[in-house]
Amino acid sequence: MTTTDTVQQASESDLRAQGLAAARDLCAFLDHSPSPYHAAEEAARRLAAHGFSALSEHDAWQLSPGDRRYFMRAGSIVAFVVGDEHPAIAGFRLLGAHTDSPNLRVKPNADLSRSGYQELGVEVYGGVLLSTWLDRDLSLAGRVFCQRKGERPAARLLDLGRAVARVPNLAIHLNRGVNKDGLVLNEQKHMIPVVGLGAAPDVRALIARELDERPDAILGYDLCLYDTAKAAIAGLGQEFVLSARLDNLASCHAGTAALVAESGRGASTRMLVLYDHEECGSRSAAGAAGTVVKDTIARILEAYPRSEPQGLQRALARSFLVSADMSHALHPNYADQHEPQHQPMLNKGLVIKSNANQSYATDGGTAAIFEELCRDVGYPAQRFVVRTDLPCGSTIGPITAAALGIATVDVGAPMLSMHSCREMCGTLDVYWSVETYRRFLRG
Repeated sequence: MTTTDTVQQASESDLRAQGLAAARDLCAFLDHSPSPYHAAEEAARRLAAHGFSALSEHDAWQLSPGDRRYFMRAGSIVAFVVGDEHPAIAGFRLLGAHTDSPNLRVKPNADLSRSGYQELGVEVYGGVLLSTWLDRDLSLAGRVFCQRKGERPAARLLDLGRAVARVPNLAIHLNRGVNKDGLVLNEQKHMIPVVGLGAAPDVRALIARELDERPDAILGYDLCLYDTAKAAIAGLGQEFVLSARLDNLASCHAGTAALVAESGRGASTRMLVLYDHEECGSRSAAGAAGTVVKDTIARILEAYPRSEPQGLQRALARSFLVSADMSHALHPNYADQHEPQHQPMLNKGLVIKSNANQSYATDGGTAAIFEELCRDVGYPAQRFVVRTDLPCGSTIGPITAAALGIATVDVGAPMLSMHSCREMCGTLDVYWSVETYRRFLRG
């Protein structure tokens, strides 16, 4: 064995170890984030542990270069490090992702009873791959609004943390043709979880017991079902991460880790925006179609110690947004569903996503900038374009780019089983994601 071979093997071993370390940290992030509200809270906890302090949108902001701040709006969180240069001169480096994932959401009047079973009324949220939610051990998490005597209603996080629900499949004996004809599910009829036996359950009483509140103190909630199986590292060589909510908490994790690592002083103002409601179109006060980023940018400019003429317009013109959302990896059993010249592979690094009809905001110039970043980190970026005869999904990228006029690139780590109850990505891609986003924020 030559010296070059030995060095290469050592380098590959180090890279694998770094990938596994990053993947284990991602698993911890996922396990603490069963809902968008928990994901935003976990990001805030990690930021606070590294010197970021909370802001209130209700207060006037006072900022100085080097300040590390964050605030939360429902299931969204915005964090930033104020740059040494005025944003009109150095611009913003923005990294955006989303905290929500397709799932089953609890309806306001959720207590059901049919055929002797207690059931839970749910609504399908986002583009759920319905069959993957069958026969899963499901729990309940989200936020609950409680009112104690003499106080205003306040939000509290809820995570039952144990299996309480299941959407049972129909036995093959009663559906003989399912393996040949396919499984057809109706959201209203077939996706209702069973939670017990007998009369309709009292969901608000259950919530009250868990939170040690009176049932009449529960005024409202935003709750979702989630798979209780923990995130896992798998594969013969530990190549894979298997988990719920990889789309898009893997990007949220990488963005948070990158901002924490690059939170020192720098010329540009670095900003992380983790939005809720991307999976249903971003049309909300906390979503990308809302005003949260525009408001934040305007307030940072106003609170900066000195002003610059036409500061907002100049800042936006000098800014760059990386829209980070998971990408499709080549599926070995359905290779013909992929565009032949654009077939990303797991553990080969981040993917630049393009669409001529602007479902992704990438153009030639922004792709070139991100390609250079990837090469600086140590790998060539992969490319994804959907088959010409298939519709293309979209992201926060085009929404934000259109609203603010910021140069934008859409990227993401490759994955399989997107929008399944359990998804799959590569361990090494977790490391590449963190390091590439770090390089972007560093400037």
